[in-house]
Amino acid sequence: MQVIVNTDSNVDGTERVAGALESIVEESLARYGERLTRVEVHLSDGSAGRSSTDDIKCTLEARPAGGTPVVVTENANAVEEALTGALHKMKSLLETHFGKLDARKGNLPMGETV
Repeated sequence: MQVIVNTDSNVDGTERVAGALESIVEESLARYGERLTRVEVHLSDGSAGRSSTDDIKCTLEARPAGGTPVVVTENANAVEEALTGALHKMKSLLETHFGKLDARKGNLPMGETV
């Protein structure tokens, strides 16, 4: 699973910050690592630096191998809060997505191998 972090000009996107965010995403979605080819994190500040509530937007786009991308969005006051909320939503969405695939006849339940 490849993790790519994209930020707008109003969000700190230094290599150190991007590396930390990548680690959080990889750790949080590790269970799905073999089933995802790429996860893109898009962070933006809707208020362009002005102080307001829920102005940080985090959009996560996960690309299941051989499937169509799935997307979730979360707004919060801080980057960490937005990322945590988006990851929570993404885990729930992936659990449902892969659960439905695994429930089909002939598929192994998630995490099991032959």
